[in-house]
Amino acid sequence: MWRIGHRGASGYAPENTLISFEKALALGVEGIELDVRVSLDQQAMVIHDATLDRTTAASGWVKDYHSADLQQMGIPTLEAVYNLVAHRCLLNIEIKEKAALQPVLHFLEQGVKAHTFANAKCILSAFDWHILETLRDLHPPYRLGVLTEESLEAAIQFAQKIGAFSLHPDHKLLTFEAVKSIQQHGIKIIPWTVNDPERIHTLKAWQVDGIISDFPDRL
Repeated sequence: MWRIGHRGASGYAPENTLISFEKALALGVEGIELDVRVSLDQQAMVIHDATLDRTTAASGWVKDYHSADLQQMGIPTLEAVYNLVAHRCLLNIEIKEKAALQPVLHFLEQGVKAHTFANAKCILSAFDWHILETLRDLHPPYRLGVLTEESLEAAIQFAQKIGAFSLHPDHKLLTFEAVKSIQQHGIKIIPWTVNDPERIHTLKAWQVDGIISDFPDRL
């Protein structure tokens, strides 16, 4: 089972920062989950929210700032995180908005050309299923993760439709029967965000393929 740090090890360090990703790696994770949005100069930036207010001392929209300014606020570029992680673990890149799709793809395609990026070490996920539909038809093909916090059945059907690698549901949606059904379709099941030790124990007993947690050392 993959132990995946949510936005790094965000239970111990500020989320989606290089410090948080370093902490997750130090805890021995098999994977790191992060979020990507786009800057004013079309760079892939690692931040969850569309605005800066919650996680920085600044305010306003991420898309209105240049990448250099965002980096000064402690928001890393996708490239910086990838260079840190290298091939040490799986990278689950959640694309938060359509505008971030092309910057993410540009970065990954450059990595493919330079032989520094391996699809086997990456999952591209999104709540916006239109993004995943766009990704489905690309070459090289990417491993896709379907995110959902609502209908598990609809997510399973969509995952089958696009040939998704994995399904990433809110863990509260899961039952033992649902986990086995998803896996029987050849789809890996990676629930989020699981921090409660009792729930972690249950999901591990159900043999999910991975768990995303703020506290990856609990997994």
